[in-house]
Amino acid sequence: MFSPVNLKPVQDDAWSNIFKPPPNESVEERRDRIARQQEAQRVSREIDESILESKKLFDKKKKAIKVLLLGQAESGKSTMLRNFQLAFCPTYFHGEALIWKTIIQLNLIGSVKKLLSIVEDELEMSGPRSRSPTGSTSSSLSDHHRRTRMRLLPLLSMETNLTRQLLPEHYDPSRTPEICVRAGSGWKTVLERVTLERRVPPTGQRRPMTNDGRSKDDPTLVLAASKNDIISLWEDESVREVLKRRGVRLEDSPGFFLTDTARIATVDYEPTEEDIVRARLRTFGVEEHRFLQDNGSEWYIYDVGGSRCMRPQWVPYFDDVQAIIFLAPLSFNQVLEEDRQVNRLEDSIYLWKEVCANPLLARANIILFLNKMDILQKTLAAGIKVATYVPSYGSTPNDVENVTKYFKEKFRAYHKRLSPRPRTFFCHETSAIDTKATQAVLAGVRDGILRHHLEELNVI
Repeated sequence: MFSPVNLKPVQDDAWSNIFKPPPNESVEERRDRIARQQEAQRVSREIDESILESKKLFDKKKKAIKVLLLGQAESGKSTMLRNFQLAFCPTYFHGEALIWKTIIQLNLIGSVKKLLSIVEDELEMSGPRSRSPTGSTSSSLSDHHRRTRMRLLPLLSMETNLTRQLLPEHYDPSRTPEICVRAGSGWKTVLERVTLERRVPPTGQRRPMTNDGRSKDDPTLVLAASKNDIISLWEDESVREVLKRRGVRLEDSPGFFLTDTARIATVDYEPTEEDIVRARLRTFGVEEHRFLQDNGSEWYIYDVGGSRCMRPQWVPYFDDVQAIIFLAPLSFNQVLEEDRQVNRLEDSIYLWKEVCANPLLARANIILFLNKMDILQKTLAAGIKVATYVPSYGSTPNDVENVTKYFKEKFRAYHKRLSPRPRTFFCHETSAIDTKATQAVLAGVRDGILRHHLEELNVI
């Protein structure tokens, strides 16, 4: 037989004890205690509401369509993203035209900078110590080119100043030769602050202005004043001979606008849709872009940096993604900027194999865009042989149709062999700067992704 146990009455819980009236509580103490209790209840309700709201947003985002733009640096991811914006969010796209105007101007100055660097090297070579045995100089450039270069130098200091403001931390122009921004850094606000016209600056926030109300950092006036010199230098036959001899093709570079100088280097320049899509801006980190379609579907597109040092950042975005748009330019004769020993196309194929084999992406559709077809056409038209860089290509005809077919089959074979589960191979040939054709492709891709998403949700 068990002996009886003396049970003590259950005391109030710890939370109630906090607000339990103390012995001999005064009226003022009681008022303070009740006030604290009401404040604690208010904070508790706010926390509960915040948790509920976060859960709703999480559930809503869980149902949204998520697309990753993948590919190596300079594969055209950001350009493709702007095509998405133009096709499906045109109001947002056009609302940022003034910001992209400055980026386009900086792209033009960047090309001038490369041109001036080559001119400087040639002029140094043609100095007194560089004369040939016959007494002639080793270059066809003259004092005329030297004077033109000197007149254009102010453009470079303006570019350096603006670029430093866009990516201020650890900025080194020698290591970062192009315009770079960090995702989530507010770089668009920086451009609005330093370059947009301010006819009436806010009191107490006056910045250095030109006579017509522009910020001193706005490159418009300096570019307009330099227009004739830029055109003269770019069209100069001696300069063209130097570029050809050195194997430099600036026109194949992203963000190339030298042939549009007469139109862009004006005071009243307004960028076209094609200009904005062609603009080059290198992004560090991952940018999330939200699109709300006319049919009510919500999309999130993630533009991730493609440089080798940024690729480890891709993995967290692989979870629960519906589709991947993988951009692979057929740049068989180019090398990576961060590693001059690695062929660009070989690197694209290596990345493709990694993405296809990743088990986290087993249920995602992977859509291959053989991008920059316009550059491939120019490369082949210049007589550059694929077999020189890809020996396995052999004696296959060196034309666009056969080259595209050869590499498409390579990508298809890896897709079939490495995918963890069977899935359809989707491939499109694109030139991201051809907005009309690219938008037609994207419309079909969007419909296909949406259909796959609805099937996954058992809606259809």
